[in-house]
Amino acid sequence: MNSKQISDSVHTHDFVETHQGFVGFGLDRKSDEETILYYLQKFSDDALMRELIPRLSDLELEEIFSLVTGLMKKHLSEPEYHRLFLKDNAH
Repeated sequence: MNSKQISDSVHTHDFVETHQGFVGFGLDRKSDEETILYYLQKFSDDALMRELIPRLSDLELEEIFSLVTGLMKKHLSEPEYHRLFLKDNAH
């Protein structure tokens, strides 16, 4: 990937690249939130997904999809969903 492709990218994973703090769950709300952010960014790495996705059962795929879409429906407005997830600023 060249620098033009990187600068044109609409998705970011900056936190996982720069986080210097505690990674672990159960200490306090702040570290829990940072840990979830860290894990989700690590989890969505293309190389990991290429290895993991084919190994998941149909039920596991459905569970992940349902969890993610359910959380977005519960916590994001329609404009936020379009702007933040779909990267569609025209909505």
